Amino acid sequence: MDKEIIIEPYNLNWHEEFRKEKEKFISLLEKDILAIEHIGSTSVEGLSAKPLIDMMIGVENLGLVDHWIGPLQAIGYEYVFHKHFPQRRFFRKGKWRAGTHHLHVYTYGGQEWKNNLLFRDFIRNHEWARVEYKQLKQELAMKYPFDRVSYTNAKAPFIQKIILLAKEEC
Repeated sequence: MDKEIIIEPYNLNWHEEFRKEKEKFISLLEKDILAIEHIGSTSVEGLSAKPLIDMMIGVENLGLVDHWIGPLQAIGYEYVFHKHFPQRRFFRKGKWRAGTHHLHVYTYGGQEWKNNLLFRDFIRNHEWARVEYKQLKQELAMKYPFDRVSYTNAKAPFIQKIILLAKEEC
């Protein structure tokens, strides 16, 4: 069974936790990394979130990531293959469906990379969007307390709406 989905008030430690992990990635993988970003709800000051640090690394070529599996495993990250996401590589720190850190790797400047930044930055810059997203996440956590897949899927329409609004602003 999945760990219960708990939405916590914003925590200043989330940014510090990202910074610590970023330093580890840089020391292990520096030559391959074009950029590292803190994404997801924990990257938005003032936004309630699951206490899960989402990070993304941009690379020139996803093929590089095959060489990261061992070094990242040494610092607690497990590679998780997802056939439904061919444009992403994914690593998890922590237990299955109860991880503490997620590392998403994308082609730098690709559409997935851009969409993550568009969503994050729009939520950071628009209080109404933060309020709506917080409310949605709290409602979904109550509706799907032990079902992370349904919780995530139910957030998708809101996320897509925000990405479209962000693109219109550009």
